[in-house]
Amino acid sequence: MTTLLYSHPVFQRHEVPPGHVEHPGRYQAVDKALRAEVFDGLERRTPPVATADMVERIHPESFRIAVEENAPTDGLVQFDADTFMGPSSLEATLRASGGACAAVDAIFAGEARNAFVASRPPGHHAEPERAMGFCFFNSAAIAAIHAREHGVKRVAVLDFDVHHGNGTEAAFWHDENAFYASSHEWPQYPGTGRESDRGAYDNIINAPLSTGDGGDAFRRAWGEKLLPALSDFGPEFIVISAGFDAHGADPLGGLRLNEDDFSWITAEIMGVAKDKAAGRVISLLEGGYDLPALASSTAAHVNTLMTG
Repeated sequence: MTTLLYSHPVFQRHEVPPGHVEHPGRYQAVDKALRAEVFDGLERRTPPVATADMVERIHPESFRIAVEENAPTDGLVQFDADTFMGPSSLEATLRASGGACAAVDAIFAGEARNAFVASRPPGHHAEPERAMGFCFFNSAAIAAIHAREHGVKRVAVLDFDVHHGNGTEAAFWHDENAFYASSHEWPQYPGTGRESDRGAYDNIINAPLSTGDGGDAFRRAWGEKLLPALSDFGPEFIVISAGFDAHGADPLGGLRLNEDDFSWITAEIMGVAKDKAAGRVISLLEGGYDLPALASSTAAHVNTLMTG
């Protein structure tokens, strides 16, 4: 079975101020990388716009409406110090979440082995009632809860972005059947993700890494702590928050991962998915701000989804 790729030109049009690190060039770099001959086997699909019901699986109606009503027709609206919305941004964030839910539906329909959503803006910092850290709606959390529409109960989001996914943690904190695992640099933005943060049902597992840590520490964190906890949880569906800013070349992080590390963790997650979740896994693009490293890391990740 094939791997699905959800992408759309609107992801390139999401507007930010000049000099902002989460800029359209990120999408361009990923799109170009995934057009190499090795990716001819991808089935490319158009992500739909998320419905209100989809967004409200994580975000209250009042928050969803506030985001939509603040979307500008021209210029930029600022939500926090580094989170901006322009005229194309609302469609972009809605297609990011809609593409994630469409990927879930396709996996359960038996149409593909797995899927990657090459979207921007990212989503894992978006808390249920707060847009922050470049993020408006939390597509990974939305997709995981959406999977329950297909009759499964226990869902998981796994996050290897250099920054902790505070939004996903907040969304899952009181949900005993939602699991969140994260490796991330500590201390780093947004200041969450301590090892002692466990969720109301021990359903949150954080593995903080130290500045300068590389692949060995990363693989130990996942191999000895996060993946065993995931396996014990017994997920029926897995969503990956695939941030590539833990790469050694990234300007926003201090970890020292490389493409082989991203391939390794992708294969390991797929192994747990095969054992526990009938192979059901989708992946969503989160961070990654050095364009060559973002392109090569995404390519390694998607190639492993296709062949691993």
